[in-house]
Amino acid sequence: MAWSYDRLWFMLIKRKLKRIDLVRGAGIHSHALTRMGKEETVTMDILEKLCKYLNCRIEDIVEYVPDEDVAPSEPQKTHIH
Repeated sequence: MAWSYDRLWFMLIKRKLKRIDLVRGAGIHSHALTRMGKEETVTMDILEKLCKYLNCRIEDIVEYVPDEDVAPSEPQKTHIH
């Protein structure tokens, strides 16, 4: 998993909103919410619409979570001759 939308789901609970409220209010397709429910990527367009509707910043609804099984790569060393 690289992206987590847990912040969005918690915001919905806190504001007592349902997913259908996002579809109608933000003008997005329910397919986008299905993708987000599976922790899949969505377009920046979708995230922008959600932020406008919810009057929030992108980091309020999505978080980057690196995969635990992938070790961070070391920067490549360049040799100048």
